[in-house]
Amino acid sequence: MINMAILTLMVAVVIAIVRQRNLFAVAILGGIYSFLMATVMLVLDAVDVAMTEAAVGAGISTVLMLATLHLTKTEEAPPRHRLFFPIVVSLVLLVGLVIGTFNLPRFGDPETPMHTHVADRYIADAKRETGVPNVVTAVLASYRGYDTLGEATVIFTGAIGVLLLLAGRRKRKREREQG
Repeated sequence: MINMAILTLMVAVVIAIVRQRNLFAVAILGGIYSFLMATVMLVLDAVDVAMTEAAVGAGISTVLMLATLHLTKTEEAPPRHRLFFPIVVSLVLLVGLVIGTFNLPRFGDPETPMHTHVADRYIADAKRETGVPNVVTAVLASYRGYDTLGEATVIFTGAIGVLLLLAGRRKRKREREQG
């Protein structure tokens, strides 16, 4: 019941984001969405994912968006073209994702391979195989090390991209003021 309430709030926030033209409101609503997503992860007992979502999604991303807005306009430009094609692509992807979920096991099913094979092995062998006493840390840093490295690389690349865009904007602004 709690998940349904939070997911309903998330849908309401997404609708509000889509309807907004004020980019400051979009940035704040994006932070609220990330906070709600962190709450969903907390309810699902994924505390590590919840903390990461709260720190990166609600924290750092919101600060970066607000910093970007400080250097840019606060109102979204009206679209120059019809939104028919993006809506069709989104609907096709939505249908594909929904169809893809039909073969998944039921949510929380204790008989899934993850619960019957992998989890028991991680709990029994993690300390011996990795030398890390914490099972969650062993899974994230060792068993899923490349995945974690990839996630960190994506976040780092995104931050560098934003900083480069902002640096280019400042340089052009200085050139206009001098010229």
